[in-house]
Amino acid sequence: MEHEVFVPVPVDRLRAVLDDPARVARAVPGLQHDAGAEPVAGRLKVRIGSHSVTYRGAVRVTGRDDGSYELEGDAAETRGTGSVKLALRLRLREAEGGATLTADGTASADGRITGLPQDAVTAAVTRLLTRFADNLATAAREDASPAPDATPDPAPDAPPA
Repeated sequence: MEHEVFVPVPVDRLRAVLDDPARVARAVPGLQHDAGAEPVAGRLKVRIGSHSVTYRGAVRVTGRDDGSYELEGDAAETRGTGSVKLALRLRLREAEGGATLTADGTASADGRITGLPQDAVTAAVTRLLTRFADNLATAAREDASPAPDATPDPAPDAPPA
């Protein structure tokens, strides 16, 4: 599987987000974080066509020497015996006006998801990765926003009496 998406923020800002597990967790669309768990752990409902499957699991993000990021995850269906495992590599590359994020890797699954149409599963994964990239961009842009000025505006001169 490979998916590429343009992200309208510079690579260095995306790296800052990917280097922070708590911010990665906030970028996962629909993740309901488990209190007290590692940062990228919790429940995630995935809509596949007219079906939805909820998983509980964790993802680990590791920066690599070549500048890419490795995502490894595993999860189990909250209802049922199915599970999913994934291994993705995220590569970032400068692009005009931002960056290109390429995700490639493998996933394996059993349980309910295997009975669903492959094209619907692929569309759901693509949608999830695109929304994840969009959320990474939002987090990176928040870093670039100037902090509100804490000093009050000077009072205007009083009109002459």
